[in-house]
Amino acid sequence: MSDDRAVDVARRLVAALLAQEVTEAVLSPGSRSGPLALALHAADEQGLIRLHVRVDEREAGYLALGLAKASGRLTPVITTSGTAVANLHPALLEALHAGVPLLAVTADRPARLRGTGANQTTVQPGMFPGITFTDRITALAGAVREGGPVHLNVELDEPLVESVSWQFPQNSWSMSTPVSGRTQVLETGPRTVLIAGDGADPALAAVAKQAGWPILAEPSSGLRSAPTAIACGRIVLGGRLIERIERIVSTGHPTLSRPVTNLLTRTNLPTVHVGDPSTFPGVPGGNVTFADRISVRGGGDEAWLRSWIQAGDRIENALLHAEQFVVAKAVWSAATPGLLVLGSSNPIRDVDLVAPVRVPGPRVLANRGLAGIDGTVSTAIGAALASYGRAIALMGDLTFLHGANGLLMGPIEPRPDLTIVVLNDDGGGIFHTLEQGSPEYSSAFERVFGTPTRTKIDALCAAHGIKHRLVEAKQLEGYLSRTPVGIEVLEVQVTRAGRRALQSVVSGLAAV
Repeated sequence: MSDDRAVDVARRLVAALLAQEVTEAVLSPGSRSGPLALALHAADEQGLIRLHVRVDEREAGYLALGLAKASGRLTPVITTSGTAVANLHPALLEALHAGVPLLAVTADRPARLRGTGANQTTVQPGMFPGITFTDRITALAGAVREGGPVHLNVELDEPLVESVSWQFPQNSWSMSTPVSGRTQVLETGPRTVLIAGDGADPALAAVAKQAGWPILAEPSSGLRSAPTAIACGRIVLGGRLIERIERIVSTGHPTLSRPVTNLLTRTNLPTVHVGDPSTFPGVPGGNVTFADRISVRGGGDEAWLRSWIQAGDRIENALLHAEQFVVAKAVWSAATPGLLVLGSSNPIRDVDLVAPVRVPGPRVLANRGLAGIDGTVSTAIGAALASYGRAIALMGDLTFLHGANGLLMGPIEPRPDLTIVVLNDDGGGIFHTLEQGSPEYSSAFERVFGTPTRTKIDALCAAHGIKHRLVEAKQLEGYLSRTPVGIEVLEVQVTRAGRRALQSVVSGLAAV
């Protein structure tokens, strides 16, 4: 490839992206990627691809991730060579474990320079283990059809920039593929629960309704509004109903709670996972089988379903007026029927407890592939850019600060109308609910787990030209009733005190 003119490589790349129905692209500028930048800029001016420019490669990767998650389309992120490439690794890992069609296009020096002291030259092929790799633009279509993220490394030799005319074809290539694979037919006899994790198969809502299966649906599963969804599912598992389960069906990537994970990894219950081992949250035993789809034969057990619904509704009613969940409830209500992006740690778990079930809600996205807090701001901005209607993101202060460079963008870059609600408890509140939060670790807790920063979020937003407002939890519902113009941050300051006690109270509700 290094024998080709750099501008010709750039022209072929854009043509290949258009053939894959790419409509959005993210660019982090650099010298070696110069011809790619000019080609994409031309495609943007011709109305073929909307270009987003970011100076931070890590945030560029997560912006592309958010665009891809919300649109379902292949979304490329383009960088120059050297450490710029390595900064894409977090977003690519999330895409790998969540099955998101993210394309990393990395500019490279000619191969003859590897192993020398040439500036910004390292071994870029194979930099991302487990990610589909190619160094041929002509192989891009085949790599994309494998699913998940792809790394395309292009060698560009000098001269990098030439004065040429950029004209690109408009193609109509379809990425749809016929549905095929393993279909398993299940009898409805055994008392069954359906565990729905991130990115669950939406078709299973109808299957569960026919079979009378209660659904324990994580917020980003897409099955929260299913007719048989159970409120406070992870808490209900702490009661007596768990001992009556005779079979488990799971879908998506369920990783949000330990009770659910513990149930799925029990070896004494027949378990059918709709998916493959990459989305099963543990080492599958001999009791676990995998299928691409399932269907059921027979009618459902109404008494079985009713017992789960009643247990969940009782716990939900007990939590309705808890002050700790005011923010989660206000955000869910305001986001309906639009887009809600949830950060990891406490925010998504709060929503999991108090968001209504069996009624329409927002479309929920979250980075649950590896459940990290990094890149959430950029993921939310990307998802909002690819969506229509109201868009809200809810995250903790550490998640927001970790991804604050997502707000670093030029004044002419496309910006969505997005409200970012920051639940600021000045540190890692989730650790209060884990083993580390027990009294025996109190002397070390604040420094190595609590990690208060005292960062002024209002000043940080001001530095980026982002609107900021400090609001009380009880005021949040009123502020969320307004649709923002551009990006705004609503900061709600709360305390971490009482988080561990609340966890004990919530867990105890299952036994009441």
